[in-house]
Amino acid sequence: MKDYKVDKESFSDSFRKEVYEVISQIPVGKVSTYGGIALLLGVPQCSRMVGRALKEVPDGLLVPCHRVVNSAGRLVPGWVEQKQLLLAEGTAFKANGCVNLKEHLWQADE
Repeated sequence: MKDYKVDKESFSDSFRKEVYEVISQIPVGKVSTYGGIALLLGVPQCSRMVGRALKEVPDGLLVPCHRVVNSAGRLVPGWVEQKQLLLAEGTAFKANGCVNLKEHLWQADE
């Protein structure tokens, strides 16, 4: 397990960079979860840190943050553009508004 220096106010730049690298690998039409990304990074208990990293993407850095959803496929509350971006990529949604994870969940070995 990796050892990231974390406190309530900040966490390491290296963790953020690794999160952005993983998210950049998610292909068009696929999504991942916060927990799935944390698991890929070897820190499965850090899904909230993944979410925090996504809130802090530097301006000008192109990271497809819209391809990250929660474990039920729910979108970020209040980010209406997320659904539009996913629909434009061909992502299917269930009747409850969640991404159809059976069809669109990205497996890192794909």
